Amino acid sequence: MKEKIISKDIVVQSIMLSFLKLAPRVQFKNPVMLMVYVGAICTTLLYIISLAGIRDESSKYILAIGGALWFTVLFANFAEAVAEGRGAAQAESLRKARKEVKAKKLKISSNHEEYVETFSSELKKGDIVYVKAGEQIPMDGEVIEGAASVDESAITGESAPVIRESGGDRSAVTGGTTLVSDWLVIRVTAEPGNSFLDKMIAMVEGASRKKTPNEIALQILLVTLTIIFLAVTASLAPFSKFASDQAGRGGAISVTNLIALFVCLAPTTIGALLSSIGIAGMSRLNMANVLAMSGRAIEAAGDVDVLLLDKTGTITFGNRQAAEFLPVKGATERELADAAQLSSLADGTPEGRSIVVLAKERFGIRGRDLSKLGAKFLEFSAKTRMSGIDYQGKEIRKGADEAIKRYVSEKGGDYPAECATIVKRVADSGGTPLVVAANGRVLGVVHLKDIVKNGVKERFEDLRKMGVKTIMITGDNPMTAAAIAAEAGVDDFLAEATPEAKLHLIRKYQAQGHLVAMTGDGTNDAPALAQADVAVAMNTGTQAAKEAGNMVDLDSSPTKLIDIVRIGKQLLMTRGALTTFSVANDVAKYFAIIPMLFANIYPQLLSLNIMRLTSPASAVLSAIIYNALIIVALIPLALKGVKYREMPAGKLLKRNIMVYGAGGVIAPFLAIKLIDVLLSISGFV
Repeated sequence: MKEKIISKDIVVQSIMLSFLKLAPRVQFKNPVMLMVYVGAICTTLLYIISLAGIRDESSKYILAIGGALWFTVLFANFAEAVAEGRGAAQAESLRKARKEVKAKKLKISSNHEEYVETFSSELKKGDIVYVKAGEQIPMDGEVIEGAASVDESAITGESAPVIRESGGDRSAVTGGTTLVSDWLVIRVTAEPGNSFLDKMIAMVEGASRKKTPNEIALQILLVTLTIIFLAVTASLAPFSKFASDQAGRGGAISVTNLIALFVCLAPTTIGALLSSIGIAGMSRLNMANVLAMSGRAIEAAGDVDVLLLDKTGTITFGNRQAAEFLPVKGATERELADAAQLSSLADGTPEGRSIVVLAKERFGIRGRDLSKLGAKFLEFSAKTRMSGIDYQGKEIRKGADEAIKRYVSEKGGDYPAECATIVKRVADSGGTPLVVAANGRVLGVVHLKDIVKNGVKERFEDLRKMGVKTIMITGDNPMTAAAIAAEAGVDDFLAEATPEAKLHLIRKYQAQGHLVAMTGDGTNDAPALAQADVAVAMNTGTQAAKEAGNMVDLDSSPTKLIDIVRIGKQLLMTRGALTTFSVANDVAKYFAIIPMLFANIYPQLLSLNIMRLTSPASAVLSAIIYNALIIVALIPLALKGVKYREMPAGKLLKRNIMVYGAGGVIAPFLAIKLIDVLLSISGFV
């Protein structure tokens, strides 16, 4: 089911808010719409004066122009209110997750029995609290003892619990989440009123109001155009009076028509929608469960042209998996698979489980009742570098090349040269070779490899079309990294990556004028995150990583970075498309109004009346009504965003000019003519 762009409740609230936003202090924030607001006030005053018999147009006509201008302002307010309403709804759902809860503040961190009950609002940074199953975590913190399942659905929307434990990169916990098992000892890392949920609510409600550099630049352009058109419009009054006197016909253009002309000339369409486009971009990011620390971060995501991606979890699955069985001469693939599966039945590692599954899929070999076999398992150890099984006088071992070679030699067997060749081939391809031997005889090699996620290569190709370079970051050796990079289709890779190497790489690209994005979850990622233009920290990561990033992914999905770049680029695409439409829109309105306004003075201008509009009054009123209605028509596009397309900026610009530029010229011609016909039929003008 498709999500509704605007819910009924938000529409009702936004209509009410549209009138409240008519307050002058609100209108002053948008200079372009402020001019429309002033024009609406002026025409209203002109209407009141006309009732006393002082008029330059009919009272009915002045009222219609004034009404259309007020609706233009209200529709602009409505567009902004709807976008804000979506953010407010998200903030309200987050606010419900934030409750005042009791907390067990420990006197001594190692003694869970000695604690003082207090409220979460009274906790301070550095306090130690004890939380057990069924209780809510009172405040953001770091797990310093214990491991437990935590329900984070209140902030992520994901129903499945996640593991949080002391040490490593899964130690951060968020206030408002609930323990569903075991217990945790947590050190508070946030002050009251400054928790992660507080920041989220503040960001959803307020961060979108901070204009980004690109938005400020566009605002300056719009204000400049508005000032120019204001000067042009003001000069038309004396010019039309002079021209009329010289030609001996017609008359000076009325103040009412000058106000209407100015509103149609000014870039009111994009001026009305600019704020809502930015708010909607923030809303889309929030809906993707990403918290941005500033509106600038979203814009930067749209301008990113270098993407640093961790191999594990982003490009490949978290663990290596068995891909194939490679027997040596004298052994069959089934024999090798059977022995490898037997030696892995008690192996709880993902690699061990993948061997069991592959043997089952390839040859239908299923697990057996090991209790009847009287089997004895040898667990893997760093010292022996191999594991295995002994049963019914048989010995099966699997492990590293050198370890099995030593084992076979001790048993008096030979290590075939063919096996060494297979091991080298697997290693050269970026895989991990596991040699399997039974009773001192080598059977062959199990090829373990990083499995590249489905669809990743295609997504990288899409990014490449947009001019975004992808770089894989991995701790693997260069040979392994090169093999995986080639299979995944990334543009480059950094092998044996250290914190210093990541930081150096980011600085190198930034020095060349690139904007760099990366993800991270550990303390060792913090320096690089702090340096990157778009830095996405995982919510499961350490506090240091969260503080270094300018975005936090609540789902802790490494692939989310690609989606963030898409959302950022879609925001820029939407703003560019609607700006193009708005400018083209004005061109059509010039053709509608200017020839008709001066036709009484210069009849030759009627040849430019290509829409065959009925009269000057009908032309002006039709254009001003269209000017108001087009804002409403474009609100869904501003909120939803234009369709994301993977193409270079140059091609995208050409497409926008063709689609939205041409559309911006054609739509007003058709709509203004239709409104003119309806006004004529109704006898209004």
